[in-house]
Amino acid sequence: MTDFPPTRAAALQRLAVFVPHAGRAYAEGRNSDLGPGAASAVSRLSPYLRRRLLTEADVVGAVLAEYRLAAAEKFVAEVLWRTYWKGWLELRPGVWRQFLDDRDAARQLPIARAIAAAEAGTTGIDGFDDWARELVETGYLHNHARMWFASIWIFTLRLPWSLGADFFLRHLIDADPASNTLSWRWVAGLQTAGKTYLATADNIARYTGGRFAPQGLARTAVPITGPPVPPPALMAMLPPADATMPTLLLVTPEDFHPESLVPAAPLLGGAVVIASDEGGPLSQAFVAGAAADAAERIAAHYGVAAQTLPGFDAGAIIAAAGHFGARQIVTPYAPVGPVADALAALAPQLAAAGLTLHQRRRRWDAAFWPHAQKGFFPFKERIPAILATEGIG
Repeated sequence: MTDFPPTRAAALQRLAVFVPHAGRAYAEGRNSDLGPGAASAVSRLSPYLRRRLLTEADVVGAVLAEYRLAAAEKFVAEVLWRTYWKGWLELRPGVWRQFLDDRDAARQLPIARAIAAAEAGTTGIDGFDDWARELVETGYLHNHARMWFASIWIFTLRLPWSLGADFFLRHLIDADPASNTLSWRWVAGLQTAGKTYLATADNIARYTGGRFAPQGLARTAVPITGPPVPPPALMAMLPPADATMPTLLLVTPEDFHPESLVPAAPLLGGAVVIASDEGGPLSQAFVAGAAADAAERIAAHYGVAAQTLPGFDAGAIIAAAGHFGARQIVTPYAPVGPVADALAALAPQLAAAGLTLHQRRRRWDAAFWPHAQKGFFPFKERIPAILATEGIG
């Protein structure tokens, strides 16, 4: 069972509890994973950030209202890692498609028994098996445990990295296509060519408080090879919606807080909130609850009716637009991933019905994503100036 109530109110409460610990306590304790239910230095805000029940600006703004940037640098950098990964993949969408192709090809390999053992946590590897079960049972893993798990999956068990990334995508409540895919690529040595991450028994024992000290782990991590990383593309420009046209608001699981993005307008007739998720039961339940919460907030904020739909059903969305008298649809921008793929498939069907689909990108993303040209550290150097431009901190 998950301990992440899927509402913005719960997210704000968790943020308020964490902020006093976002400085030294986080920096000194963030690598320790003492187990489910144990005290932890990490914020456990990632599911809310993933679905934007909290925005990055909400979180960083709250922390920097209490700390100087230097005092909370470790935590702010972790939030910006998520932004960086999204921007990096946005500029190189072919890497997402390559992951899907690799995953589908790996599913055809004669390794079903080994994959089943790894996912069920029956490999006999101390720690690894516990994390596999914890992931499925709770929908969450500490970030350090994710790194250890990925390293053991790839270098000790010698299983395809893409199937491990897919396992996380199916079970993590906070599974983000960019962060998840690129983090697995980084462990495997694909993201930064030649640089891998090797899990060791000593490191695991140290940061789990001695809970685990697995034996027989790989002693070397030979980088996985793959196609060269494409150069970054330009970020797509988004034509604005027509402020004089009756509009339907479409909210997807990529962004459940449209109130902070889409301004209220007299011609906004209604809203549709998609409650669809490709993950496992816990992730699906979280998205369904978050969608219901978003629909309730949208109705109160915009003063319009908001209905939820179980998926990207073009016919149902077109019918909703007709019911509300809308001639265009506005939706928060969906970065590279399954939702972006779904919207790309939906757009021509809407166009055939006389409806234009307009995506609206957040200022945060527009400010940061174009700088994900190279590695994280050149990106990191720009963080203070961009935060100042955005009026944060």
